[in-house]
Amino acid sequence: MDDSRDPDHREPVIEEPVIEEPDDLRLVHLLRAVTVEFGLRQADFAARNGMHPTDVRALICLLDAARAAEPATAGLLGARLGLNSAGTTAVIDRLERLGHVARVRDDHDRRRTLLRVEPAAIRLGREFFGPLIDGVLQVLGSFDPAERETVRRFLTATHAVFAPEPRP
Repeated sequence: MDDSRDPDHREPVIEEPVIEEPDDLRLVHLLRAVTVEFGLRQADFAARNGMHPTDVRALICLLDAARAAEPATAGLLGARLGLNSAGTTAVIDRLERLGHVARVRDDHDRRRTLLRVEPAAIRLGREFFGPLIDGVLQVLGSFDPAERETVRRFLTATHAVFAPEPRP
């Protein structure tokens, strides 16, 4: 008799063993998941605004430099993005054509050209990323100061693992 026609016949279920990960490894995987999601959002922002994903990373680097009061030069941008001078120039040219970045003379050294993210690009970024940032801030708001300090220490140390060399 063919058992496949018997409605009561059940194929044996082979259960995969459940492998419990250590909590520390689960945290690493959560961090990876967050970075993947952030990368997907960056790619979506780039596609919606006629940019390459590297252009978005360049804008982030320039905004980070501005927050840190670092002079944002083409050399700094290229080093942070891991690009050669031709690649860096191509990114800057694209961003300048789109009106997202301006080349400006350094007030302290007129021979040097700095890169500035234009206000319209900042607004565009806030429109897209603002709700996500607000969500993260809301999560952080549920943590007490000691917990936030622990998160800060973890992220700072983890960042150092991925960027072990001093940044220019």
